[in-house]
Amino acid sequence: MHVSDQDLVLAADGELPARAAARVESHLAACWTCRVRQQEIEGAVGEFVRTYRRAFDARLPSSEGPRALLKAQLSQLGATQPAPWHRWFQSGLWRFSWVLLGAVACLAVAILLTSPSWFARQQVQAATMMIPDPALTPGATVFIGREEVCRASNTKNRTVPATLRRQVFEEYGIHPAQPLAYEVDYLITPALGGADDIHNLWPESYGSTMWNAAVKDALEDHLRELVCAGQLDLATAQQEIAANWIDAYKKYFHTDRPIQPVSRRMDR
Repeated sequence: MHVSDQDLVLAADGELPARAAARVESHLAACWTCRVRQQEIEGAVGEFVRTYRRAFDARLPSSEGPRALLKAQLSQLGATQPAPWHRWFQSGLWRFSWVLLGAVACLAVAILLTSPSWFARQQVQAATMMIPDPALTPGATVFIGREEVCRASNTKNRTVPATLRRQVFEEYGIHPAQPLAYEVDYLITPALGGADDIHNLWPESYGSTMWNAAVKDALEDHLRELVCAGQLDLATAQQEIAANWIDAYKKYFHTDRPIQPVSRRMDR
């Protein structure tokens, strides 16, 4: 059976359901009669549209007259009344506006820097760097024994490469890093078997806090002396300094505060 004219019209308009449209398309692929009928229907529809458009366009007024009138009015308005921005530029007010904008920006920066809340945030950030984040810096060691640790003549911390320092600062959200306030330091010092690993590094504050990097240096030296004297197990020293180095300092120096102010040694 051939496809009905109604289905051919609906198929041309895309109004048939998907399954019915597929059947019509399959039939048209094999039936010349229905394909010719489809072309006749589409031709009739196209002729109707062209006829309707010619009749409709003939009733529309020409747009040349209104367009020319609008152009004349715009030209007259532009000649008699300068644009507001043009008058503002000619008056020189734009210079004053830039000066005023710069003054407002400077005032905003000054308020931010002198705000107590801003200083409080800086102090909180410095305080949080006294103890590393255990999720970022749990500590890492190399496979080494007490004898190898104590045989080493050089107990200075190795210099951390610049690329690794930047990575540590990024992990801790310090942008940009402040060299005078933080040092990327080893949680477990290499003098106690600490590894050159990012999990053993963190930005340690030594600028303004009581428990600073210099105090930690004193703890590291003291723990190494105890280990090499046979008074402390190396694994215990590593675990305690990694867990909480401030608590370890209080434990092994028997004090709740640093014994005396110490300065950061330049060779550390």
